[in-house]
Amino acid sequence: MVYGYIRVSTDKQTVENQRYEINCFCEKNVMVVGRWIEETMSGAKSVDERKLGRVLKAMKKGDTIICSELSRLGRNLLMIMGILNECMRREIHVWTIKDNYRLGNDISCKVLAFAFGLSAEIERNLISQRTKEALARKRAEGVVLGRPAGSKSKVRKWTGKEAEIRALLDKRVPKSTIARILGVHRLTVQAFVKEKEVEDE
Repeated sequence: MVYGYIRVSTDKQTVENQRYEINCFCEKNVMVVGRWIEETMSGAKSVDERKLGRVLKAMKKGDTIICSELSRLGRNLLMIMGILNECMRREIHVWTIKDNYRLGNDISCKVLAFAFGLSAEIERNLISQRTKEALARKRAEGVVLGRPAGSKSKVRKWTGKEAEIRALLDKRVPKSTIARILGVHRLTVQAFVKEKEVEDE
């Protein structure tokens, strides 16, 4: 099956340009998109958090995914390489229009898959090493890392919504209804009430 993948980062962007490009490309190459995947989400989100991740897991050997350009697959090189490496390992074809990439299961793609996999592993190791070195430097400078034991975060799930919650409580709106209005759990509203009661005492 041929999958057409479209991703935009914000609601203000339109999917129509990408859809048009993919349709023109398929028409030129005598292909038909059997399923469209559209999502409005940052490419920085992990693949598993996106529709793309679920679709890739369902795709089978020989399937093809077409997108306008590689940057639609992910925000950074490491993520894109990981996706391409997984696709090539499972013999899923990835075609991009603007970049003119044709990733299949021929020998050149297998060599490329090895290079992608190796590069991704090296990048992960470098990131890990840089993180460890930065933390070691901070500790050497006497910086206390992490939240002090027994302390609470100053940021709560209701932070920035205090005035709204108080106004709704003053109108005797049920806590469960307030939770739905603000998009938080009912227990979050209850915790807010308890904490404010303690502060007011």
